[in-house]
Amino acid sequence: MKMTWQSILPRWKKKRWWIAIWKHHRPSLAEDEACLYLQATTTHVWAPLGQTPVVKIAANRECQHFYGTLNLLTGEEIAMKAARCNSVTTAEHLQQVLDHYPDVPIVMLWDRAPWHQGEAVRQLVADNPRLELMRLPTAAPDLNPQEHVWKAVRAAQSHNHTTTRLTDLSDRWLDHLTSTNFPSSLLDDFNLRGS
Repeated sequence: MKMTWQSILPRWKKKRWWIAIWKHHRPSLAEDEACLYLQATTTHVWAPLGQTPVVKIAANRECQHFYGTLNLLTGEEIAMKAARCNSVTTAEHLQQVLDHYPDVPIVMLWDRAPWHQGEAVRQLVADNPRLELMRLPTAAPDLNPQEHVWKAVRAAQSHNHTTTRLTDLSDRWLDHLTSTNFPSSLLDDFNLRGS
């Protein structure tokens, strides 16, 4: 059975304190990580009749990791590049988010990735009680609004691209993430926007 917001929200509403946090804390955020390869993701493309477009294949598996956090109220994105996904890097991104929203309570949706559980993350959360984390169910990526941001940036920047250097492509990704608003209707869909 596929997890949906309609299926998990009744369980969360039983924990009324979560809903109170979500409705009254600003901002409400969703966090996730993505990996960008030089290999282009392919999709439909217009081309002159009889001239099949060619998308070159990258010979290596070099990749660039990204951390991204979406503000569910404004559509603003906080993003950073990372060499790897681990507890230390996750704590660095959480600190980036805390610095971006100083002195306000924050509630954040995120998944159950192993690097979200490490000592560096536990210590940062303990030191910052204004940060409340809501863990999404296992194997339910479609519930995380940040996943839709990754899909949008792939469509805008890495589908059918012809870039030959990963650093150039990752710079374009980061620029697109931080200069674009990504609206989310999640709070409105479940009357969680608050007053």
